[in-house]
Amino acid sequence: MKPKECKESRVVRTSRVFPNDVNNHNTLFGGRLMSDVDQVASISAARHSRKECVTASTDSVDFLHPIRPSDSVCFESFVTWTGSSSMEVFVKIVAEDLKSGDRKIAATAFLTFVALDDNRRPAVVPGVIPVSDEEKKLHETAPMRAKKRQEHKAHSKELAAFLTTGKARP
Repeated sequence: MKPKECKESRVVRTSRVFPNDVNNHNTLFGGRLMSDVDQVASISAARHSRKECVTASTDSVDFLHPIRPSDSVCFESFVTWTGSSSMEVFVKIVAEDLKSGDRKIAATAFLTFVALDDNRRPAVVPGVIPVSDEEKKLHETAPMRAKKRQEHKAHSKELAAFLTTGKARP
């Protein structure tokens, strides 16, 4: 399977912040941002693999600066690294003050998706070819993040073995 450049999976979406998108601090709801992050990342994964994809994990979402109603929000995502059926997707969130034009990185996120075949089993995905300096840096550092993901998943499974599934009692 022929590897693909990161730009082939790139998604860019810009939106406004409306009153129903903000919390009591008059900043964008974190949950709203996370939903948008998952949406654009899922498109990047599908573009890269040209298959149905499922979110395997949201590896990290780092909120760096608040996003206000006077801002636009630009989500940029692309596949940075692949395993055999999994894809790491990076999402950069840029807030732009629509009056001043000032732009800042408001958040970053890494998610993992798995491509599925027609039987809903993991499917092989193409490799990634980074071209820009940003893409190269993210690709070079991906194995370290993959190792941390594996360790975190192992700890989550250990914890899950101790958790109960019964209904909580008041």
